[in-house]
Amino acid sequence: MCGIAGFIDNQYTGTKGKDLMGKVLQSIKHRGPDGSHIFQEGAICLGHNRLSIIDLSHEADQPMHGWGSTIVFNGEIYNYLELKKALELDGYIFKTQSDTEVLLALYHKHGDQCVQYCAGMWAFAIWDHQKQILFCSRDRFGIKPFYYYRYGDKFYFGSELKIFQNIPQIQLQINEDQCIRGLQLGWTSYKSETYYSNIHQIEPAHNLIWQNDQISHSKYWDIAQSSAIQISEEEAISQFRHLFDQSIQQHMRSDVSVGSCLSGGLDSSTIVSSVASLYPFSALKTFTIYYTGDNAIDERPFARLLSEKYPNVESHYMEPSEASIRESYADYTTAQDVPIGGSSPYSQYFVMRLAAENGIKVVLDGQGSDELMAGYLHAYYRVIGSHLRSTKPWKALSLWNQLSRAQEYSLTKKWEVLGKSLLSTLLSEQDITALELNKGKVLSLDFPKQKIALAPFPSQSVLNTFLYQSVFQTSLSHLLHFEDRNSMRFSIESRVPFLDHRLVEFLFSLPDHFKIRGTDTKYILRQSLAPILPSAIALRKDKKGFVTPGEVKWLRGPLRFILDQPLTDLPYLKNSKVREIIAQYQNGDNKNARWIWRYFALQDWLHKQ
Repeated sequence: MCGIAGFIDNQYTGTKGKDLMGKVLQSIKHRGPDGSHIFQEGAICLGHNRLSIIDLSHEADQPMHGWGSTIVFNGEIYNYLELKKALELDGYIFKTQSDTEVLLALYHKHGDQCVQYCAGMWAFAIWDHQKQILFCSRDRFGIKPFYYYRYGDKFYFGSELKIFQNIPQIQLQINEDQCIRGLQLGWTSYKSETYYSNIHQIEPAHNLIWQNDQISHSKYWDIAQSSAIQISEEEAISQFRHLFDQSIQQHMRSDVSVGSCLSGGLDSSTIVSSVASLYPFSALKTFTIYYTGDNAIDERPFARLLSEKYPNVESHYMEPSEASIRESYADYTTAQDVPIGGSSPYSQYFVMRLAAENGIKVVLDGQGSDELMAGYLHAYYRVIGSHLRSTKPWKALSLWNQLSRAQEYSLTKKWEVLGKSLLSTLLSEQDITALELNKGKVLSLDFPKQKIALAPFPSQSVLNTFLYQSVFQTSLSHLLHFEDRNSMRFSIESRVPFLDHRLVEFLFSLPDHFKIRGTDTKYILRQSLAPILPSAIALRKDKKGFVTPGEVKWLRGPLRFILDQPLTDLPYLKNSKVREIIAQYQNGDNKNARWIWRYFALQDWLHKQ
């Protein structure tokens, strides 16, 4: 795990280029405090900040050279040992024990097809000295970031948006479309777009090649669009467990200690239980944030079940004080680079800080499970709606009633669920997202109606289409942004075992009833891992995560200063409507608390530009 940067610019050669790269690398030093190095050849300059995880020797430093190419690489290739063994049979000789060198050899053998063989997370750039091309790639899910700026024959790239603030000839331009998406939807980006109209990102599962002052993009992977496989429950459980154990074992490959985030919910508890049972003689530190008092959110009773069941689990807990919430806010927002869509990622910031204070450089986390296995309760809208659409109203009403009882919905909430389920039968996911985009009627009539084009996934399963778009556009990519920035702020590599592409492909091939069955979300996960989970966690029906009392309690308490900042009227909003919503919130109405958080986060970010 590291920070990478690079440029191709004839104006920055020699000492001038190295000086610029030195400033750029300093701005992302937190991503790799264990070493910083630069490679320069004419107009091309590559820089790397190293966080040493695999092969701690200096021989594994980057930029790394081999087989006629030079690489800067951020991430991990989890199956590098298997790839290395196959390459050695082909005659490749390695000087290090690193996955970086394996990636270089893989590129030498397979060219731009090398990523097809990789299981992992990555953002890298390889300068091919012979072909004079820069080959860049981002992992299948966008776990690792890759931003770039291109103008004429100039090309700049790096791990975080903040690097571009250190490049004199780049004048950052605000992307108002993305400001709207962030405000209304909580998105951190959209396809290749970022909060700056002249800075883009490589999309997940895409390669980029720079050659002769031109760039080209290509998509190297996607989920197969086919009918669900026919498989027995016993076979599905066995296959899931095999793939999950394989993912955990490969994600545990490290030359430093590995810890885990732990919320007490199903996803992180599954990871901790799996590691603890697979490696019973290795200590595993876990990290949990909790809040007491008004709006209490305390998962410690569930988290403690893990340390009681597994003696090798060493639990660490922390309640962020009001002073730390107030004093850390500026550091947190600087680390994120973009306006924050809610207070929940701030809890994760404190989780990573707690891990760093306990000497951990690698953590496992449960991102992706909800999006892959219908963990969010609004997935039920699609399932209930599917029953209605297929003229099975008795099944729809039965599931609706079961869900309402299990979640103890009020009468109002119960009818809201039915209404949204009916809506899912009438509208596409893109139409539903468009409704969310215009929710609250705060967008200016003078501002062109923004269109969202969700990636198509013509599946026979409405649920699978919803999950596909959750994974690749509407949900997961933004959570991964927070995951990366929060962990790297404290020089920690965060690994997400649910996003092994082999496991993901299997999950998308399963019929819906392996994801939602009755009132059980993530059915296949519960059934496969039940033998190693505390039963109280395996049977949990409520949905918890790293949530906070932030939008209500914090904005009226330790973060009150955010609401006191001067406001700038924004051309894409009905500003009189905005002032009305703010006044309602200040008078105690929490109905729009999440939107208030986003609005003031956006204002704060814009003031700093």
